[in-house]
This record gives sequence, C-alpha cells and structure tokens, in this order.
Amino acid sequence: MCGIIVRAGVGDALGELLTGLRNLEYRGYDSAGVALRRNDGEIVVCKREGETDALEADLDSDRLSGSVGIGHTRWSTHGAPSDANAHPHTDGSNRVAVVHNGIIRNYETLRRELRDRGHEFTSETDTEVIPHLVADALDAGIDPETAFRSAIDRIEGSYAIAMVVDGREEVYATRRGSPLVLGVGETANYLASDVPAFLEFTDRVVYLEDDDVVVVDAEGYQISDVAGDPIERTVETVDWDAGDARKGVYNHFMRKEIDEQPVSLRQTINGRIEGGKSVLSEFPQGSLADVDEVIFVACGTSYHAGMYGCTLLRRRGIPATAVPANEFAHEPMPVTDRTLVIAVTQSGETADTLASLRAANSSPARTLAVTNVVGSTAAREANDALFIRAGPEIGVAATKTFSSQVAAIALLADRLEDDGAGQSAGWSTAEETDRSADQIDRSVSTTATKNREGANGRTGGGDRAENDGQTAYDNGDVSELRALPDHVETVVGDGNAARLATQYADADSYFFIGRGVGYPVALEGALKFKEITYEHAEGFAAGELKHGPLALVTPATVVVAIFTGRNDERTLHNIREAQSRGAPVIGIGPESATDVREKVDEYLSYPDVGPNLAGILANVHLQLLAYHAAEIRDRAIDKPRNLAKSVTVE
Repeated sequence: MCGIIVRAGVGDALGELLTGLRNLEYRGYDSAGVALRRNDGEIVVCKREGETDALEADLDSDRLSGSVGIGHTRWSTHGAPSDANAHPHTDGSNRVAVVHNGIIRNYETLRRELRDRGHEFTSETDTEVIPHLVADALDAGIDPETAFRSAIDRIEGSYAIAMVVDGREEVYATRRGSPLVLGVGETANYLASDVPAFLEFTDRVVYLEDDDVVVVDAEGYQISDVAGDPIERTVETVDWDAGDARKGVYNHFMRKEIDEQPVSLRQTINGRIEGGKSVLSEFPQGSLADVDEVIFVACGTSYHAGMYGCTLLRRRGIPATAVPANEFAHEPMPVTDRTLVIAVTQSGETADTLASLRAANSSPARTLAVTNVVGSTAAREANDALFIRAGPEIGVAATKTFSSQVAAIALLADRLEDDGAGQSAGWSTAEETDRSADQIDRSVSTTATKNREGANGRTGGGDRAENDGQTAYDNGDVSELRALPDHVETVVGDGNAARLATQYADADSYFFIGRGVGYPVALEGALKFKEITYEHAEGFAAGELKHGPLALVTPATVVVAIFTGRNDERTLHNIREAQSRGAPVIGIGPESATDVREKVDEYLSYPDVGPNLAGILANVHLQLLAYHAAEIRDRAIDKPRNLAKSVTVE
C-alpha cells in the first residue's frame, strides 16, 4: 500500500529521497517523511501529513544533510493520516528510525509488553513497535543487525521494513509478503517498494524474496537468510525507461498512460505472432495439452481482464471461470491436476492474488502468473509466468495494463486451443444456443462483419465455421492483434469523449452495460468512472438491467452501452427499455454499425474489428470518458481518495 525509498551512497541523500517519494506517490499520499543519518551520526526525522510537496515545504535542508537516509509515503491502515502517524517512526531517544509497509498483526500484544517495560508511544500505528523492540535489544548490548533480526523475529504479519541507526552507515531491511527491491548503482545503492522509485538513478535491480535480510551501504550490499547465512540473488537489468515514470508534457499520468496504449500493446505482442498464430516462448507447442479447465484469480481491473479472458476461452471451447482473488484465497474452488489457475496481477504483489496463488500452489493445480513485473512475487511463485510487457504504470487507475493483460490472454487462448486444451473435458465449443441470436445480429452488423476479413481468408472473429459437423467459432484474434495498436491510436485521437463528459456532467448516475466481452468492459468502465470522478457508476450485464437496476433509471441516469458486433440486437432491446424511462444512451461500437448508431443518443465509434477484441477498443473510449469527467470536476485523477496503486495487504 505504502511506498519505501532508501538511499545509501556518496554525496547528499535528501534530493534522491524526495525524487523517490514523488515517484512512489501512487502507492500512498496520506503523509510522507524522511529520516537521514547526518555526517555526525545523528538521526534526524522530518514527516508531515499530506503529499510530498507538503513535506518538502517544511524541510530544513541544512539540518537534513547526510548521505544515508530512508523515506516513506503512506496510505493509512493503522491510524488516521496525521503528522504523528506518518513514517518514519523512532524509539523514544531517536536512536532508531524505521519505515514499514504492511500489517503487524500482533502489534497490540507487543505494545502492551513494551509499555509495561516503560516505553512510551506517540502514534496509533502498528509500525512504532519495531524501533522500540530494536532499542530494547540495543540497550542489552546487542549489535544493530542482530537487534534488527531479533525484532523481526518477534513480529507477525506482512511487511517490508527498512531501518537506520544512530552512528551507523548501514541500512537494514527485510520483507515478508510486501514488495522490496534493491537498486544497485555506481555511487549509491537503493531499496524501494517498486522500481520506478529509483529508475532515474539505476536500472540494475535485485528482487528480494520473503525473509531475505539485506544490509546496504555506500560500498555495496549483503543479503542473508533469517539464520544469517549468505544468499546470492541475481542482478537483473530493467528495460523500462526512466522517462516512463515521469509525466512529461501531460497533466496526469492517467492520460499519458491512455495515450501510451498503442506502444504498450506493440510491446505485448512483439515477437509473439507468426503465421497468424500465437508463438509464446514460455509455452512451447504441446506444453498446455493437459489443461482441461482454467480458473482466473485477480482483483479490480485485473479481475475484469480475467473475466474477459474467460469469454475468449469459452468461445474456443475451453471451460473457464473467473473468481475474485479475495474469495478464492479463502473459499478455493475444486481443482484437479488438469486445472490451470491463472493469477492476473499488474504488480505481481497484490496480497489477495498472492494468497490465491499460494492456495492453488498447495493443490494439484498448475499455476500461471500474468503480470507486468519480471521478478515479482507472483512471477517467482507461480509454476509459469507470462509477462504483459506494458512498461511502468504510475496512475492509480489502471489503463494500459488492462489492454495488455487482455492481449496477452488472447495470445494464451490461442496457444491453449492449438494444444487441444479442454477437449477431454467434453465441453461443446461455440454455444449452440447462440445460433439464433447470431442470425438476429447479422441484421444489425452485416456491414461490420464484411469489413472484418481476417488473415488467410478468415473472418475477423465470431462468425460460424463448420468443422467435422461441430459448430465452432473462427476466432481470428491473433491475426487481428497486429492491427490493434493502430486501432487504439485512432480511438485515442477521437475527441468526442471529452464533449460527452461535459454534456452529461450533471447526471445523477452512470450505468454501463454490455454482453460477452462487453460485460467485463462495462464493469471496468464503471470502475474507472467511480474511482476517479467519485460519482455513482455501476456496470451490469446488459440483460440484467431489467432484473432490478431498471428501477433506478431516470432521465438523470446516463446509460453507456457497449456493442461488439455480437448479440447487438439484444443489447439494443435493453437500451430501448432505458430510453423509454427517459435515460440518454451513449453507444460505443464499430464504425460501420449504422443501425446501432441510429438508435442511440450519442455514439463513440472504433475501427471495425472482430467481437473478441472489440472490447479493448471500447474500453479506451471508457477510459477517456472517465478521465475527462474527472478533469472537469477537478479531481485528483492520478491519486483518487482512499485508493492506492498496489494493494499489498489483505
């Protein structure tokens, strides 16, 4: 949830610590603080409620001069945002300063014990017990590293911790269940919750693992296990550009990252398509042949990407289910050794998703992480990993990573189908019951279908193809993925979302509806809208509108309907029900779907593409709609209230 930055090196540390804090504000912005070891050995702390700018305004740079320091930007868990609850926390004599992410579950017991021994506490946080435990050990004549280890041995929960001690040039740190990465520089070494914190200073990183203890100074670092035995960890080079972690000419990271989607999608698919088929080096041909079913586990936007993936797999005849990770972790589904559990997580550090992954790892199932971060916990703990290669995403509201997650899953779906996954499960491909619906839809989107000719004479996805007497969908996803970045660029350049955000700014509620892949996109559109505008927004399967939500529809309710070229006539029926109650309808669909365009109040179009990938393009319009709606309301778009980018505590 929160952000840690550590710097130990040559020269003054304060400027680099502040840069790191600004780069980490997407992880927490309730308060910020730094602790520096001055050249005379004294530990000096400055911390303030509010964002990093508030801290910087109060800094006394002369007093805070030193080459070793720790910093923290907080997202509150224990204790409200305040100066007192801000990190770093110290013992009573300022000999020890600590920053901490995570939750110490036994802190109340430890606090009572320490109080009984005369310790006084000045905050409501669980973190404050750590420096007091260390101080107790120092008072007993124990050296700082051993004192740090003894304190860690006493605490229970999830954490990433970094500590400085009066008179020592080293920083002591460890992690368990919360991310911490080491940056190896030429004149300084770093520790942080995430790589963008120090990306401007070094691109050489070491991904620490649970229970690693690291001691960092200007000369280097030493990593050991809980018993004190040395450990070797690989130094990797991150291929992210430091400019990716800066806004540049943009007012907000969110808008920058929406615009970056053509680039991020090209990175996702680069080298992964040959001859119209998916080629994944992670999964050679035949390596997925023993998969009978797929279960996606994820949270938030990643969960919606997993739902989208379910539809792609089901259309290929592969049984698939999406389960919120916070449910699967504690109520696991029955699995077999032919079940593939896919954990979708942008950071690879989402606590609920990791808990689900670990539950799956303890079962007969095979596990796979779909993630953006090489070296992340999810990537290390899953049996396999598929990287989306979207580059760093700073805005709290995920944008480009959703598109890249879906594109990566589309590639994986093609690989699974080619390997014959799901065949032994006896599940029928291409739902027979949809035949009549498809025939109806052809009357709505015949023109769009004709314009969607795929590679090798195949249609662009969703049309029927007879194969040995069994009805199946000819998906065409992989061929169409090549054109997807250019199509997204077209949508990004469409300025109509800004106009509609202003036109409907006074609405009371915003409903998002869709079918097939349009359903998870509706949920994702509503999530984006509510999290950055703070307005009431809900997403529904289009057919569910009349099963309750229609009672809430009034002329002050804007209904946003996603059309994908499949089952569009049914969705048109649903919007007519909303229009009859006076609600204005914004349709989002293919350029050539003229019948749809004529039946809605406003229309946002995207280039013609098959129904399997149409949701990605529709989603870009929804991102822009949410962005502009938040902008005209003057919201904190990159840092919406009460939210943080990476949820690393359950």
